[in-house]
Amino acid sequence: MSGTSESTTPAAPPPSPTLQRIGRVLSAVSIFSLYLAGFFLILMTIFVFWQVFTRYVLNWSNSWTEISAVLLMSWFIFLGAAVGIRENYHLGFDVLLYILPKGSKKVLRTISDIVVLGFAAGMAFYGGQLVALQWGARMPALGIPEGIKYLPLVGGGLLIILFSLERIVLRFAGVNVDKDINIDEVPTLDAVKEV
Repeated sequence: MSGTSESTTPAAPPPSPTLQRIGRVLSAVSIFSLYLAGFFLILMTIFVFWQVFTRYVLNWSNSWTEISAVLLMSWFIFLGAAVGIRENYHLGFDVLLYILPKGSKKVLRTISDIVVLGFAAGMAFYGGQLVALQWGARMPALGIPEGIKYLPLVGGGLLIILFSLERIVLRFAGVNVDKDINIDEVPTLDAVKEV
């Protein structure tokens, strides 16, 4: 008998080959979204620096830098939010997981994912309506359709829908997609005082 403790819970079976393929594709989409969001953040920083430099050093301003920076910011916020959903980095209120029976964790996390999915569906649907409504108008500074301002809502909403559905399907396929809160290892008040 070795000195390591063994888990009494059996290991979950691996997901089916179809789910594995879908997971690889969604993982690639997530990584691409993350790098694109990072690129947009860097580009936005450059635009803002250029705007400040031209305004305060050269004493003239560009009409395109501010709106371009805002557009890029919208993209990296919504792309980052979608990646956060997939990687389980979104905010959660986990207090109930400490006091309810262990079996309720799967149900509560699924309810959370369904709420997120519904919100994302609203983002995509109403964002699409805003895109269509504003497509005929032009942004004077850039000369592109006004509807482009709302495309991040649609893109981010669609990605969040995909990633939420993936989490729900994988959870019911027996894959642990949640960052575990080990309810048996909740620190007591005495342990907190010792630290």
